[in-house]
Amino acid sequence: MHLSEINIYPVKSLKGIGLRQALVEDRGLRFDRRWMLVDSTGKFITQRDFPIMATVEIHIDEASLTAAYNGGRISVPAEPENGNWRRVKIWKSSVKALEYPKEINEWFSDVLKTECRLVLMPNESRRMVNPYYAVRRFKDTVSFADGYPFLLLGEGSLEDLNSRLERPVPMNRFRPNFVVSASGAFAEDGWKKIRIGPTVFHVIKPCGRCIITTVDQGAGEKNGAEPLKTLSTFRKKRGKVLFGQNLIAEESGGVVRIGDEVEVLETK
Repeated sequence: MHLSEINIYPVKSLKGIGLRQALVEDRGLRFDRRWMLVDSTGKFITQRDFPIMATVEIHIDEASLTAAYNGGRISVPAEPENGNWRRVKIWKSSVKALEYPKEINEWFSDVLKTECRLVLMPNESRRMVNPYYAVRRFKDTVSFADGYPFLLLGEGSLEDLNSRLERPVPMNRFRPNFVVSASGAFAEDGWKKIRIGPTVFHVIKPCGRCIITTVDQGAGEKNGAEPLKTLSTFRKKRGKVLFGQNLIAEESGGVVRIGDEVEVLETK
């Protein structure tokens, strides 16, 4: 088995970026979901309510991000100068973030046609992983991802799902960080610990899927009930539709690359 895709999503719920290699950090791949759009109360905004977010492109380097939509673009410094600290909410988490200035917030508000603000999770902020699933209890952190630092999905699992659908869906519907080739359908369900390149990852829990899987990532539109409807017929457990696996890295600092071998070290 080998790593066939590496993806990051610098601004939560905006368009992803495919990479050839990426640095593994404690809270996720470098630059992954370190920025987020929030409403006036500080609550996170996603494609669940604004599917058009899928079509806002992000380009990133060490110093800045560039957001682009429908011919317009804006340059955003990697960290806001004189940014105001504010507390933001994502699911049950509350964490301190830095807010960007008015002109940047207005650009995103115009695109989404709703008032919103861009925030950054700086290194000083710590959002903890659910301690029940943590590898290093009360030490494992996560970015603005829904709950865990990394998400993995096997190509074989998507092939199995697509064999059940009238219209196949692409991998980007599920927004994984890692895609594994030649793994077999749902093989990742049985993994407990794996190695990708130099890094060991703990496979901690399956990913519960939501309505974002029904958003056409190219058009930025909800596209009926699939694939969530079909997934719920054979991948539903305790009220959650499960597809893909959440991971935590045993240690940070390693670089993962397309083509890296994926080795199963322990099974469940």
